[in-house]
This record gives sequence, C-alpha cells and structure tokens, in this order.
Amino acid sequence: MTLHLIKLVVGCDTVEDLLDWRAPQARAGQPWILRTRQTPKRAAELTDGGSIYRVYKGAILSRQRILEIATVGAGQDARCEMLLDETLVRVAPTPRRAFQGWRYLEVKDAPPDLEGEGGQDVPPELARQLREAGLW
Repeated sequence: MTLHLIKLVVGCDTVEDLLDWRAPQARAGQPWILRTRQTPKRAAELTDGGSIYRVYKGAILSRQRILEIATVGAGQDARCEMLLDETLVRVAPTPRRAFQGWRYLEVKDAPPDLEGEGGQDVPPELARQLREAGLW
C-alpha cells in the first residue's frame, strides 16, 4: 500500500526558491537526496509509489516521488537518506500548520496535482485563499 511523507521546507519560501537552491547540484549531476535524522519504519510503503509533500510557509505546494530510502551510519551517527525523483510536481495549495520533522500522509489526505489544471501560474497566496474559500 502506498504512503506519503510530509515535511516543512526550511529556508525556501516558494517552489522556485527550492529549485534555485537545487540547481547547482543538478548541474553537477548529483542525485537529489533528502537527509533526515530518523528512518521511517514504513519505508517499503513509501517507496511503493509514495511522495514527499513539502510545506512552504504554511501551505503544501509541491511533491516529489521517493525512489529509495537508506540508513547510513550506525548508532548515534545513523541518518536517513531518501533518493528523490528530480521532477518536482506542483500540487493544489493546501494549508498545513507547522510541525517538526516529518509526518506520514495517507493517500486520501494528499492534495491533488496541478498538472493539466492550469494552476501553475496562480500566485501561491491567491491559490491558498481560493482553496480556503472552497473555490478551488
């Protein structure tokens, strides 16, 4: 069964900020690896079509497929590395309160993709307001 993760983006206010941050590593041919302290216990479900949904300034705005999850190091030095798909998919802006670390996100609770809906050009704040008003 597929399962997703949700995580706050720190240091980037928009999807474009995250892509700009990633650009030098992508040009150098480095894989997109997300490092976290804890390895998810449900890793098999996450790599079975799951994605990581990212929260920017109080709203979920994008997702990436999780391709592989590995624990590196041992003991107190152990960390989790998630290999992510290079494709960043924009999703319908969905309000989300701040939290620490990551959380599991059930498929039924995940926001829909914007691909093909023409929502890519809508400013995030306007999209959030439309979503909250039930108009999107």
